[in-house]
Amino acid sequence: MRSPLPSPDSSSVLDLAPVVPVVVVEDAADAVPLARALVAGGLPAIEVTLRTPAALDAIRAIAGEVPDAVVGAGTVITPAQVDEVVAAGARFLVSPGWTDVLLEAMRASGVPFLPGVSTASEVVALLERGVREMKFFPARAAGGTAYLRSLAGPLPQARFCPTGGIGPDSAPDYLALPNVGCVGGSWMLPADAVAARDWGRVEALAREAAGLSAGARCR
Repeated sequence: MRSPLPSPDSSSVLDLAPVVPVVVVEDAADAVPLARALVAGGLPAIEVTLRTPAALDAIRAIAGEVPDAVVGAGTVITPAQVDEVVAAGARFLVSPGWTDVLLEAMRASGVPFLPGVSTASEVVALLERGVREMKFFPARAAGGTAYLRSLAGPLPQARFCPTGGIGPDSAPDYLALPNVGCVGGSWMLPADAVAARDWGRVEALAREAAGLSAGARCR
């Protein structure tokens, strides 16, 4: 069992910051300076997606060299991936969807996890299995804030991290919902800034995203 998440209020991924950066790392050498920029901007929870060959090395580097970061792995879809990313140092897991086999592997990993849902039936099925925190994906395509608002009444015990099609303009609308703990997005990591290794710009954009908590999260 890995150590709990470092948060003054909760061990929940949903409570670490208003925004979880969704990071696609093409070059593992960029992982540490990128993570340091995000943390300096106030976004400690970092989801590294398993979409590139560099992803595992990136998770390993961030876990080993950026102590204030809470690095997680996204796009986890198999039990084998669960084992690989936890061994690399991932401290939370995110999936775009779930099966009972994947859910059991994530539960057995000993780290927090956010299985993906996009329908009320999937939410109910996870609640039956004792899971209350979920990723809502793809958020915009699956109904956006209107859909999540409609779930809050009948299923108030479920909390979400919506991801997919969310930017700085729409994020506050999601964060204002009572059943949303945080949102996932990549707008603070524009491709040209990452390509130029302009970590100062990344830090500034991260700070703006972290600042969304000041107003949008007031219930």
